[in-house]
Amino acid sequence: MLRGKTVLITSGGTLEKWDNVRGHTNLSKGAMGCYLAEAALQAGANVIYMHGYFTKLPEHASDMRLVRFEGIVDLGDTLKGILQTEQVDVVIMAVAGSDWIIDKVFDQSGNELTEKGKMPSDEPPVIHFKKAPKILAEIKKWAPETTLVGFKLEATEDIDFLVDRAKLRMEASDAQFMVANSSKSLYGAAEPHYIVSRSGDIIQVDGKQAAAQILIKVLN
Repeated sequence: MLRGKTVLITSGGTLEKWDNVRGHTNLSKGAMGCYLAEAALQAGANVIYMHGYFTKLPEHASDMRLVRFEGIVDLGDTLKGILQTEQVDVVIMAVAGSDWIIDKVFDQSGNELTEKGKMPSDEPPVIHFKKAPKILAEIKKWAPETTLVGFKLEATEDIDFLVDRAKLRMEASDAQFMVANSSKSLYGAAEPHYIVSRSGDIIQVDGKQAAAQILIKVLN
């Protein structure tokens, strides 16, 4: 039962800054995270809602603990701090984290731009990226007893491929559940989601809100 338990939900996209006024993010606005948070709250859980810079807040956000993050590194550091100092029973990683973060920025002449303010706007910068850290794989190291739920998004309509990829990520991260969905779900309200468990069970649910409600029931 989730009543009285603490459920931490990460939601929305990360913002990877190029300078103090520019950066890159993604299309996620946190709809799934909002649905999950509302469903967990209704189930009686204490909800920690970790949200990105441009992420929507749940309807009953005032009844939750809100923690805002910026980039993927900030998300990881903040999440690690919470998990290592507090009792968190369930972590649901619905965040759409960036795969790439900024390494170095240069001008057109090859000079590195190290100022922390605003990039010059008279010519385009040359940005070097580096691979973002994979937070999901670290969570069970920080909190071995927590129940972990991850998400796997793929640009495919091949259900078998999608589920197989979700199983691989579930195994690599030691998660108990993985929710798999196609990138088409970014644009459609009724796209299928597949809740995959460590036991091998697969539940198909159409739409974000229904998938969130079923996932919370499964966890309950």
